[in-house]
Amino acid sequence: MSEPLRTTRILVAGIGNIFRGDDGFGPEVLRRYAAAHPDVDGVRIVDYGIRGMHLAYDLLDGYDALVIVDALPGQAGSPDTPPGALTVLEVGADDLGDADFDPHGMNPVAVLASLGSLGGELPTTYVVGCCPASLADEMGLTPVVTAAIDDAVRLTAHVVDDLLSGRPVLGGERACVSESPAR
Repeated sequence: MSEPLRTTRILVAGIGNIFRGDDGFGPEVLRRYAAAHPDVDGVRIVDYGIRGMHLAYDLLDGYDALVIVDALPGQAGSPDTPPGALTVLEVGADDLGDADFDPHGMNPVAVLASLGSLGGELPTTYVVGCCPASLADEMGLTPVVTAAIDDAVRLTAHVVDDLLSGRPVLGGERACVSESPAR
């Protein structure tokens, strides 16, 4: 007898503080992504904001993949990355290190690193990130990051589609950096 087909479960997680300028990138992308892709089988879309503990506990529900959408200051290790540039990074357990977990804040690395101590494990994980122009205490995204939102929604959909279909994400690249759509 053959094994039953397994449904892929993907969590798409928006992360960021809307009161810190471009740190609100993740929540804004998720708002638009959810409007464009409201009912995709096997995909759960959640804006976590700065609720790290909530994300950690949700990951214990056994997702096959996690797609995080977040602002990434100094993304891809390059201080020369222009604001508004988008990146897709694959994240594995070896990339996490030992960051301190704060149950009242959101440090994605610490949240993901804490999964083992909570009885879970890191699923296949990708980050769709944007280099911020400003993380000042203010509401609203800068114009250059706002201009990247639609491309980020399409990029997030591409990553999710690849995961659902079993294709290598973005052709199997470890990281993909694109130029900012507007400067």
